Amino acid sequence: MLFHLGVLDELPRGVGPTPFAERLAQVQPPIRATMISYLDRKRATCRPKTVSTIATRLKHFGVFLAAIDPDLESVAALERTKHIEPYLTNMVDAVNTKNGEIITAADRSRRVLALMGFLTDITEWDWPEAPRRKLLFREDIPRLPQTLPRYLPVDVDRRLTQALTESPGNELAAAALRLQRSCGLRIGELLDLELDCVHEVPGHGSWLKVPLGKLDTERMVPLDEEILDLIDHIADIRSPGRPLPHPRYRRPAQFLFTHHGRRLAQSAVRAELDRAASAAGLEHITPHQLRHTYATALVNAGVSLQALMALLGHMSAEMSLRYGRLFDATVRAEYERALDLAKQQTRTPVSGRTTLPLRDITGGMDWKQTPLLKSRMAGGFCLRAPAQGPCPYANICEHCPSFHAEPSSLPILAAQRVDADALARDAEQRGWIAEADRHKQLITRLDTLINEATAG
Repeated sequence: MLFHLGVLDELPRGVGPTPFAERLAQVQPPIRATMISYLDRKRATCRPKTVSTIATRLKHFGVFLAAIDPDLESVAALERTKHIEPYLTNMVDAVNTKNGEIITAADRSRRVLALMGFLTDITEWDWPEAPRRKLLFREDIPRLPQTLPRYLPVDVDRRLTQALTESPGNELAAAALRLQRSCGLRIGELLDLELDCVHEVPGHGSWLKVPLGKLDTERMVPLDEEILDLIDHIADIRSPGRPLPHPRYRRPAQFLFTHHGRRLAQSAVRAELDRAASAAGLEHITPHQLRHTYATALVNAGVSLQALMALLGHMSAEMSLRYGRLFDATVRAEYERALDLAKQQTRTPVSGRTTLPLRDITGGMDWKQTPLLKSRMAGGFCLRAPAQGPCPYANICEHCPSFHAEPSSLPILAAQRVDADALARDAEQRGWIAEADRHKQLITRLDTLINEATAG
């Protein structure tokens, strides 16, 4: 069966990236010249795509400068209050030309970081165009929300895999998505896999060699028999052909995902994922969520942080710790321990059940010294765990305008006031300010009741 596959478009001969001078044409000449020199210098250490991205972000700043200060003669003449701060403020309402919406905090952050890198680099390189003082600070970078990885729940993961396996629309793209989910690959790494990507290590099984990806690192991922069968299936359905130029090294390479002499395109993979999600009755899913799902499954199974970093190709523990925040076993254990203790300490008496002895609740201490929320009533006292929060009915009778005290109750009210004062001090020492205020309000109310009872 033949399938319609998206392929990577090849540029016609002689067609290349737009020159920097043309891309920065709206920037004033003195500023444009410095930016172009900087971008040419970055080409020696950064990938072309990275340099292109920097150029785009610097262009935003250059165009802004051309609008507010067209007579600016050099980057060295930049001023914090005249140029940098207005630019930071302007970005809050800047519009994305592609969708007409306000740019995101992440986009603002990337623009600030690109500008900060530009100014820092030319200063460290001792360029004559460098500003005389530091103009951007870490506090200028917009704070980004700390979101959790968007993994697929178990049921959604199962239904998607079933749709990709049993009723693929694009068989090669469906198999690619299943391999991505099984090995936690980025989509670029997936499509850059070569035909000889599986390595047999005597005594250590089979491994998948993941090519250089987003962080310019290679890694090895262990494979089981099921994944090996999937890779064999991919090798069977792919179209053999002549070697194609490798996008990084330009050397001829046989890629795993090819059809009719062309490499499988990201667009084809994304289209197949959309089709499978729709067929399974699911909402929109991105290929990167399959990588998140792979990592989450490993975290749930108890994989170590070091192993997770190696499997995902992360350069820092902070990147992998995002998955640890999803299902922190220590947090869960502490929650269950505290909740169990709170239930034991505050169990409400129920007919037919044996209640917990007061000594077990207080640990043998005086009830006024226990680390619990405490209330003194005329006929006794109440103990509640902090996890339960304050009782909305605590001392409700004493605060009721219909409540009246008799002279015979003066000793009880006086004892209750002494206890309320002790409880207020105890709450303040524990940092329970709202609880301390509640006790103080009760003391004020008790003073009124005692005065009324004394007056008869």
